[in-house]
Amino acid sequence: MTINEKICYWEEQRFSKLACLSKNTRGRQRPEQPCPVRTDFQRDRDRIIHCKSFRRLKHKTQVFLSPEGDHYRTRLTHTLEVSQIARTIARALFLNEDLTEAVALGHDLGHTPFGHAGERALDRLHPGGFRHFEQSVRVVDRLEKNGEGLNLTYEVRNGILCHTRGRDADTLEGRIVRIADRIAYINHDIDDAIRAGAISESDLPKEFTDVFGNSTSERINSMVVNVVENSRGEEIKMDSRFFEKFEALHDYMFEYVYKSEYAKAEEKKVPHLVESLYKYYVERPELLDGELKAIAETEGVERAVCDYIAGMTDHYAVLTYENLFIPKFWQKI
Repeated sequence: MTINEKICYWEEQRFSKLACLSKNTRGRQRPEQPCPVRTDFQRDRDRIIHCKSFRRLKHKTQVFLSPEGDHYRTRLTHTLEVSQIARTIARALFLNEDLTEAVALGHDLGHTPFGHAGERALDRLHPGGFRHFEQSVRVVDRLEKNGEGLNLTYEVRNGILCHTRGRDADTLEGRIVRIADRIAYINHDIDDAIRAGAISESDLPKEFTDVFGNSTSERINSMVVNVVENSRGEEIKMDSRFFEKFEALHDYMFEYVYKSEYAKAEEKKVPHLVESLYKYYVERPELLDGELKAIAETEGVERAVCDYIAGMTDHYAVLTYENLFIPKFWQKI
């Protein structure tokens, strides 16, 4: 037996009957020879970690645009926290941790610069709209590896597509990532908001601290434990009363953090920046190069420009805007 085969055998012996076993994957869009030491889901995880889109997440906004300080979350650290929470839940439920991890690591690969402000701007500009979860699948299917894509398994691609809204993922592992995503961002956003001075720990209403705890670690732990204790059969869920408080905490964050001047001060500039870049390149498709030029020819210029801007980091988008639209001081050569 190869190491791969031994791992698959081990999964059969240890995992829940509801788990998605590696040997039962629905496969890839293009067939490949199996790896002797890794399952298909392990290979998917590794492909995601090594791809360029994953590396760019470190310079993409989570909540606060270009924050001063090294300890605020970025899209990359958010992704790692989602992965950690999702893996903990999957392990506790005896589900496939490798599949869960692959979905978690790939779920935001298609996110725009400037967080959801950038996503909203592209959604208004691009024909047919823009949704980051659909773009994440496009990244792994079409854009990575110079247009070849990562050729991931169906289960990972499905989990990425279904991680935020709409229908549930086909696997319990994919459904775990959806709830882990929410647990991660609501808790790290509280932590970042306190660090930024948008709120203080004492501002959190007692109705939340009594249920979830008085620190980031207590809150995450209580939420994870509640999911593990209440997930049954095909459902990955919290207790109904606990979930009501969870939703209320989300509403609180929208009111006092996501809509606050701390988070919104620089966001007001994002629509103009994104629109300027979008229109500039749509009118000048000859400036697109590499695979983007091929996309423009086969799928249209607007599709190529959308892919280009969605893939930018915050810093690269600002630098590109400055180079295109901000006058430079003349210097004698």
